[in-house]
Amino acid sequence: MVSVHREVEDKFEADDDAELPRLDRLPGVATVHPPVEVELHATYFDTAELALAAAGITVRRRTGGDDAGWHLKLPDGNGHRDELRVPLGRAARTVPKPLRRVVRALSRDRPLAAVATVRTRRCVHRLLDVDGRVLAEVCDDTVSASTPASGDAGDEVRWREWEVELVDGNPTLLVAAGRLLQDVGSSPSRQSSKLARVLGDRVPQNGVVGQPRLKPGVSAGEVVLRRLREQVAEVKLRDPHARSDAPDGVHKMRVALRRLRSALATFGPLLDREVTDPLRAELKWVATALGAARDAEVLQDKLSAAIRAESKGLVLGPVSARVQAELRGAYKHARQSALETLDSDRYLAALAGLDRLVADPPWTAKAHRPGYEVLPKRMRREWKRLGRRVDEAERAGDQAQRDNLLHEPARRPSGRGMRPRRWSRSTGEMPNASQRG
Repeated sequence: MVSVHREVEDKFEADDDAELPRLDRLPGVATVHPPVEVELHATYFDTAELALAAAGITVRRRTGGDDAGWHLKLPDGNGHRDELRVPLGRAARTVPKPLRRVVRALSRDRPLAAVATVRTRRCVHRLLDVDGRVLAEVCDDTVSASTPASGDAGDEVRWREWEVELVDGNPTLLVAAGRLLQDVGSSPSRQSSKLARVLGDRVPQNGVVGQPRLKPGVSAGEVVLRRLREQVAEVKLRDPHARSDAPDGVHKMRVALRRLRSALATFGPLLDREVTDPLRAELKWVATALGAARDAEVLQDKLSAAIRAESKGLVLGPVSARVQAELRGAYKHARQSALETLDSDRYLAALAGLDRLVADPPWTAKAHRPGYEVLPKRMRREWKRLGRRVDEAERAGDQAQRDNLLHEPARRPSGRGMRPRRWSRSTGEMPNASQRG
């Protein structure tokens, strides 16, 4: 059984001799529970190429503490992480199937093996309000870690860090706690996880992080390649969220697929269409397969909102319960179909095709010309096409037809009276074709 926990926390690097400040000074904190010490032992798993770490994802088996088990942490793109949890079970070297399935788009069925071991002596301080409710936990961690290649204990990495994780508190408490800890000499952690600190520069770049700033006069192909890398990485980021049923996970993945299709269409003349057209068709197939689950999700939200808006006297019987039950069933069926698509060889082949595309783009002659000569024309053409679609939608008499017509061009800059951002010849920056102008 998989459970999901939203992790909202900040990490700070602390010196070995640093002392925690008085935490009862924080806003809303009435008392601090006496500290509890625990010993944690975690083994982290990844592919030999560290494909999960490159995407900011961690999979571990941890013993000790009150949340012992298998944990898979997914970054949500906003600085937080969703943690999927599975009970320990008997296997210590094999990642449970439900977690392997979530990261399949990244692992591509390659074995997940131990890549690091982390031992933590943790001192937990629980911050309580006047009602005894736990607002947050401040953890004082003394960490030692090693990799299979580290050899003897002399090669271990050791450090100390403080973590502040919200429980029932609000984000202002997290900010206040961060300020208080920095006031006594700590600094925000440079790494997102303990594993990232252990592996260091062995973690491969995903093609997006750390890209150098484009230089003046770059070719059109260099600019487009950056855009394609960003969108391929976004699809891979959203895939595990769609698989794990994270809030809005399916929707965000469909948006990523639509933006990637849009980029391939907008800059089609720069790439060999014999390569990109089949890829666009496969991306559309995936988005369509996910559409039924998204439609059921949206319909459930809209009907529930409509029922809540009615006066109680007009809602007779268990209307809301019946709607929820029926639409939950529809969503469950659609979601199962979507998972079958994401688990298919056809989908994995499409991902492999995207990898080949960004690794060795099939450029045409136009791609080698300066970006300021080629790209503004492509953007203007797309802008005019958008204007025609918006005008067509505004003339539609039927609301459903209008909504459908507006939804299609939503992948491009929206609205009359808006102008696309100008191409910067000096920096090589390109307007984002999937955002507002």
